Amino acid sequence: MPEQRRGFIYGFTAYLIWGLFPLYWKLLDNSDAVELLAHRVLWSLVTIVILVAVLRKFGRVKALLAEPRRRWPLIAAAFLISANWGTYIWGVGNGHVVETSLGYFITPLFTVLLGVFVLKERLRPIQWVALGIAFVAVAGLTIENGRPPWVAIILTFSFGFYGLAKKQAGAGAIEGMAVESGTVVPFAVAAIVVLGLQGDATVADHGTAYLVLVLLTGPITAVPLLLFGAAATRVSMTTLGLLNYIAPIMQFICGLVVFHERMSPMRWLGFGLVWVALALFTFDSMHNRRRIMALERAAVTASAV
Repeated sequence: MPEQRRGFIYGFTAYLIWGLFPLYWKLLDNSDAVELLAHRVLWSLVTIVILVAVLRKFGRVKALLAEPRRRWPLIAAAFLISANWGTYIWGVGNGHVVETSLGYFITPLFTVLLGVFVLKERLRPIQWVALGIAFVAVAGLTIENGRPPWVAIILTFSFGFYGLAKKQAGAGAIEGMAVESGTVVPFAVAAIVVLGLQGDATVADHGTAYLVLVLLTGPITAVPLLLFGAAATRVSMTTLGLLNYIAPIMQFICGLVVFHERMSPMRWLGFGLVWVALALFTFDSMHNRRRIMALERAAVTASAV
């Protein structure tokens, strides 16, 4: 099988798993978000430690910890992704699945905005138009709800800054996640202990199957990340960017069709504007990439002559 096709399958599978996450977390709604987040962090670390041992990456993890320039961004990333996970779990458990999808629809646009203000990148006119449309959409949803869509906003900001921190760290998926999980696992263990002492721990109160599902939060967190890492080295960024929309589309469908969340006309309009913004942004990115590739081919041809 060609490597590009293999990479596409890896990427598609990763985003498919992420898109189906609402169905999984809904099975665990007998526990609150804090307890589930704590267990997700703990069992993710266990999974990653096993992978680090099997793949013999302890040296790379030590190298990351020894470099402050890479260590501190990963520590920041650990708290950002924890906020993202906790908000997502809470959103699914409290009937905001559609709003979680909105957060991940907006994230690519927010990432571009971070590039402008933090990395001093310059935007093309169509990209500014896309960002303006997305802002109008969020403003409309705020008016319609009587409050900002906080779940979507927190997911967008936390994941956007998480991506920025990961970019600055330049770490591989497994070793980076090992440092991130190790950073926040003391807080996770403390939360589990406190809940147990207060009599509020619930994961062992609903049978063996429920407990197994909680333990599997580690592998289901790690597996799509590994698949994504394998895809990123095999397919173009354009392909990866298009695959990115699979997860929020599936989350939106889950919220609408499976959990029957309400969609008012104003909400449809808000989502429609976000989708228009994403379509403009994607079209512009693909057009610019084709233009750059054409210029590179022309330069190679000219130098050969």
